Amino acid sequence: MPITSVPDAMYDWLRRIFSDSGKPAPKLNSTTQAAPTAPAPVKTARFASDSVSSMQRDQVDFIFASWLFDAESHPDIFTNGNENAILAALDGVVKSNESGAHLVRRMPGVIPQLLQSLRSGDFAGAELARKISTDLVLVAEVLRLANSVAYSTGKPITSIDHAILVLGQDGLRQLITSVAFKPIINLKSGSFTKMVAPRLWAQSERCALANRLLAVDEAVEPLEVFLAGLVQNVGLTVSLRVIDQISDGRQPVGSPTFCNALAAYGRTLAYNIGTEWHFPESVMTAIREQGENKNSAHLSPVGKVLLMGNYLSKLELLARHGALDIDDPRMIDGLSDKEADCLRQLTQVEEREWVMVSGAR
Repeated sequence: MPITSVPDAMYDWLRRIFSDSGKPAPKLNSTTQAAPTAPAPVKTARFASDSVSSMQRDQVDFIFASWLFDAESHPDIFTNGNENAILAALDGVVKSNESGAHLVRRMPGVIPQLLQSLRSGDFAGAELARKISTDLVLVAEVLRLANSVAYSTGKPITSIDHAILVLGQDGLRQLITSVAFKPIINLKSGSFTKMVAPRLWAQSERCALANRLLAVDEAVEPLEVFLAGLVQNVGLTVSLRVIDQISDGRQPVGSPTFCNALAAYGRTLAYNIGTEWHFPESVMTAIREQGENKNSAHLSPVGKVLLMGNYLSKLELLARHGALDIDDPRMIDGLSDKEADCLRQLTQVEEREWVMVSGAR
């Protein structure tokens, strides 16, 4: 069903689940005057992106795009007729009056309700179980996580009520936040959506976690850098529906020129969709900046985190799938101790645990 907007409260309830207290988080642009406090020391973000070369980034981006489309042996550098038709259709979407949000599957209405319940002082397990049971995707994910290594009690967990007790509020917050943005892929999805969308989501999850690790002790909001990583690929994901509709199947898709143009359209669509969803401007600016200048000195604070988080998450994902050597000096040259530690933490997460760790901590 087409979607025209997401409720204005969407960002507010997302912000709230990152709050340690049960009190509502302050509204953006609030006029409430805070009590005078001593000025906090100014923090200046310093990431390895200052020293990682453009050549390193371009190489990783090239390998990542080739992996996305299984185009490692693509015969051409430049676009073919099939790719040109796809890009023309995407250009029409970008230039239309619609943001592109109509191409995004509707987020299940039960998710905001669940997150609100999880913040209340009364942790009503029976009520949560009833709400979760109305969404088959959530049922599967809750049971899967409850039976994972991180929570396993040694005995199979087969009921939602038992799973809720095992996971607790924090575990459910982490799970539901990620499920809220996970792309919906069903049997009716086209071949490109089925192949590429899960790969894009895998990178989004890793980037969201990398951003949160990099943001520690930096002058950025944890929620904002988390969201930047999680939603940065939404434009590319909806573009896959256009590719499925337009591609004639007679010519390959995934040439370097095509992938570069697709990335630019994807950023524009992500910016437009995020704006319609009322995400903070800092998140949208960070996403847009990724295609404007790869020198972190000219990026916003959230943009700097996203630039580095993107690089590290792609390195880890590609290495996990054997597309590159994570210990190759050409890939990790210039990383600071902080970024190297972030990369190490990404590599230590088991594949089946990604839904858990990418959520709010």
